Order: sequence, then structure tokens, then C-alpha cells
Amino acid sequence: MPAVKCSVANCEYWADGNRCSADEIMVEIDAHANAGYKTEFASENNNHQDRATKSSETCCLTFRPKKSGK
Repeated sequence: MPAVKCSVANCEYWADGNRCSADEIMVEIDAHANAGYKTEFASENNNHQDRATKSSETCCLTFRPKKSGK
């Protein structure tokens, strides 16, 4: 899997070197940003296809806040 860089240090999947350590990465368009997908079920919800014309129209749904104390 290619290295995925991430600067969101309070994500459960953030690793040293600003790398994402999630097994899967789900990217969605901003129009669906509030859809409420849960990371563990993300692959079940990606049966649709959308189009973005620029990267600023997308968001990463893999983000999950770290638990306190980490």
C-alpha cells in the first residue's frame, strides 16, 4: 500500500512521520461529508460513485479521533 501522509495528529490512525496507518482509506466528496459513515462500515457505504473537479471538493472519511490518554 502506498504511504498516505496525514497531518491530523489526533486521529486514531495517525503514525510517526505524519503517515496514516489505517488498513483502508475512504475519500468522499464534500457534499457527503456529514453522511455519518462509521469507519468500520465505510466499505459498505461506497457503492455509489461521484465526481470531483478539484481536490478541495473531497474529504477523507478515514479520520477518527484518538481516544483520550493516547
